[in-house]
Amino acid sequence: MLQKQATHGYIWAFVAVLAMSNVYIFSKAALNEVHLVQFGFYWFLFGLTWNLVFALKTCKLSTFRNLRKKQLIILMLIGILEISGTTLFFTGISTIENPSVASFLANMTPVFVTILGVFVLSERFNRIEVLGMILTVGGAFIISYRGSQSMQQLFLPGSEFIVASSLIFAFSTIVVKKNVLKLPPALLSLNRVIFLFIFSLAMLPVFNQSLHVSTSALINMGIGSVLGPFLAVLASYNALRYIEAARASILGSSKGLFVLVGAYLYFNNIPEKIQIIGGIITIAGVLMVTFGKMKLNRKKVGK
Repeated sequence: MLQKQATHGYIWAFVAVLAMSNVYIFSKAALNEVHLVQFGFYWFLFGLTWNLVFALKTCKLSTFRNLRKKQLIILMLIGILEISGTTLFFTGISTIENPSVASFLANMTPVFVTILGVFVLSERFNRIEVLGMILTVGGAFIISYRGSQSMQQLFLPGSEFIVASSLIFAFSTIVVKKNVLKLPPALLSLNRVIFLFIFSLAMLPVFNQSLHVSTSALINMGIGSVLGPFLAVLASYNALRYIEAARASILGSSKGLFVLVGAYLYFNNIPEKIQIIGGIITIAGVLMVTFGKMKLNRKKVGK
């Protein structure tokens, strides 16, 4: 039974990786044509549609009526964190030329999750995890460092947005992990996209943006919204129900390689060699953090 649950978890985690890898590609293609606020409106409008259809099919909407006050507060907290993290994330995607670079930088999230786990969940980390965190941070530094003497041009423009979003997503991951057994993944996914759509809708008049966009941008946002706000998020939450976040991170760390191939095929764009090296280092770092955490968990079980 446990083996079957673990298999389900790994399948969901792999689906999340493939879906999220394509999010980088299709969101970048759309953001090359539209304003960030226009993008958010259509991206999450489509995402809300897919999530509502799925929730209706699986009868998950009924759970809204049975939510307790504490659960509503948790959903609001997750929604606010997702608004902040997602806004920074797509700002970074829009700013950084190659989406695979952004994907490599996003490998900072497991490092932040590990660090926050110490303070929030009273977890501990071992030497392997520490070395992995150093490698990941070092890889991120290599990717974003430009070598300019000016502080304003010291790092790759947009890298700060991805790193900041990784920190916020780490907070969100901790909150979700603590409550994923109490709140169904479909509900968590729907809650996230509702908050993001309402926020995007409210920002349209603030930035004086219209709803007029090109057909190609609309197609990219339509495809990407199936993969991102719906499939990737739903798959990630389902994976956390069956396997540890650390194990899901093993597959998650590889998404940069998928994005690298996708960026070449879709944009005919390859990062600089030093950025690819930095990306591989971040993947190695995430794997070390993950295996270190798994080793620590095995010791706890053995006691």
